Amino acid sequence: MKKLSKDLLTGLSLLLPIVLSIQLLIWVLTTVEEWLKQVWDLVLPAEWYIPGLAIVSFLALAVVTGISFRVRIIKPLWLWGHRLIDRIPVLNYLYNTIKDFFDLIGGQNFSDQKVVWVRMPDTPYKLLGVVTKQGDDECSRLGQMISDQEIAVYLPMSYQVGGYMVVLPRDCVEPADIDAGDALRLIMSAGLGQKKSKS
Repeated sequence: MKKLSKDLLTGLSLLLPIVLSIQLLIWVLTTVEEWLKQVWDLVLPAEWYIPGLAIVSFLALAVVTGISFRVRIIKPLWLWGHRLIDRIPVLNYLYNTIKDFFDLIGGQNFSDQKVVWVRMPDTPYKLLGVVTKQGDDECSRLGQMISDQEIAVYLPMSYQVGGYMVVLPRDCVEPADIDAGDALRLIMSAGLGQKKSKS
């Protein structure tokens, strides 16, 4: 019975990530298809519409949007739109939560940041985290709130979107030789099933 239970758990650990990943992908593609198909229906006759056209157009729109963000004249418009959404009470929370989630998963906001080991006081334990702000960073609000000898470190939690931002002296951390995006994915999966990095 114990062996059967172990086989069941092993099977679930192999199948569920595949099933859930496929289901999530299907949901995203279906949602995009349903939304943008309505736009295409206004432009094209119904018989001209090809299934999947909405998804292709959405990917093209994403590429164009990414390129436009690099254009010096257009970038301020995107930033202005972001600031405008930030002033709308409920929408700003939803928008920033979703944006932060995708930035977190992709490691986008942390691409230039350092990964460090945070030593726990009076214990042999340490936590892996990402330096988000330093005290000498006068361009950020948090950077102005902490001293030059302090840093802010984000400590994500495994298997959930959440974590802690701690401010601590620089000598309480030691550098970790890992990319920030890889470190975040490693922590969020608790290190399970992670492949060895290629040297």
